[in-house]
Amino acid sequence: MGATTLTEVGVIQNTDAAKYFDSKVETMPREALAALQFERLRKTLRNAWDNVPLHRQRMEAAGVVPEEVRTPDDLRRVPFTYKTDLRDHYPYGMFARPVTSLARLHASSGTTGKATVVGYTKADIDNWADLMARSLHAAGARCDDVIHNAYGYGLFTGGLGAHYGAERLGAAVVPVSGGGTERQIALIMDLKPRVICATPSYVLAMAEVAEQLGVDLRKSALEVGVFGAEPWSSAMRCEIEERLGIKAMDVYGLSEIMGPGVACECTAQSGLHGWEDHFLFEVLDPETQAPVPEGHAGELVITTLTKEALPMLRYRTRDITKITTAPCECGRTHLRILRITGRSDDMLIIRGVNVYPSQIEAVLVGRPMIAPHYQLVVTREGTLDQVLIEVEAQSGVAPEAFAAIGRDVAHHVKSLVGISSQVAVKLPGEIPRSQGKAVRVRDLRPKE
Repeated sequence: MGATTLTEVGVIQNTDAAKYFDSKVETMPREALAALQFERLRKTLRNAWDNVPLHRQRMEAAGVVPEEVRTPDDLRRVPFTYKTDLRDHYPYGMFARPVTSLARLHASSGTTGKATVVGYTKADIDNWADLMARSLHAAGARCDDVIHNAYGYGLFTGGLGAHYGAERLGAAVVPVSGGGTERQIALIMDLKPRVICATPSYVLAMAEVAEQLGVDLRKSALEVGVFGAEPWSSAMRCEIEERLGIKAMDVYGLSEIMGPGVACECTAQSGLHGWEDHFLFEVLDPETQAPVPEGHAGELVITTLTKEALPMLRYRTRDITKITTAPCECGRTHLRILRITGRSDDMLIIRGVNVYPSQIEAVLVGRPMIAPHYQLVVTREGTLDQVLIEVEAQSGVAPEAFAAIGRDVAHHVKSLVGISSQVAVKLPGEIPRSQGKAVRVRDLRPKE
């Protein structure tokens, strides 16, 4: 295929395979990139206006016409989209295409027990595969690699997102998914992958099990790790790199926008390149919604530019970060998203699983022999997050039954929420009461 024009959407021939997956786009001058973004933005707004009633109603109320959005100031007149919109219009009310025309559905859990459902056309899947391949290449993966994929497969977007991207890159994929840690270690040593994809906390757990088995992962063929699905610190990166003998790279995404591959670090490890030909990024003050100066912290807001099935307009990610458009030593011109430092809402991320207190509350309330008083205590042991669920026994329950109650709660939280936890059963009245809003979470992790 030839060079890309502003109106062309598709795969671009790689002209510098050693350095870039898609050199023409990855090194596009920023002026041309901005022009491409706003051309695609107007098409996205038109798609949303024509096919998603909620988007049209909100734009009409704001006096926004798709074809008139030509500048960042115009964009700021477009109303926000929230995760609650997907839940409020469950399952398909936010889709711009009929379900019969879709290639795939993914879903993630939500605070109400209903899933957040996202959909993809074949073109969406193709774009996703391209972007994840681009991300893997930026992180150091190559077409002749074996890639060990320990992200969870299924409704979670991580596993299949990384899988399709690795295949698009031309690599051989080991589709292990999560769990079965001892088997994963054996496969790493036997199949000799050079690249591993996983959550950072899981790869550290893998390293701990390997050490218990007497296996030194530093002597494996692994050289590159592409880790995401949860915030992780510079200290965790250092520990992963030390214990596995690899270069640990950060990848970012969220199912509402696409999945993994929205942004990824290059080998400079100085921020994640956000792929601006497919997404428009803003950083806003979470309280005032005003843009913050470049380099200042704020909430990341993302607009999709090429999504057909689920166009997202100014989506409030709740992720707190900074961006920079300063040149990167790798030569890529796409802005860089600096490390996510936290969230502006109350969601917890425990070992790669998004958890809301209300999800755990839904498991606890009504269970036999426990009162509707609880607290979540989040700690960090080494570099791994742990959650302790403190619950109260109902009056009259014998202390001898506490251990069985704790096992029952832990089992149901694991089954219904997806996290492993410790459970402490307290005597009646031991959980602190509040005169105002109940304090459900005590986050004892060290502040960075």
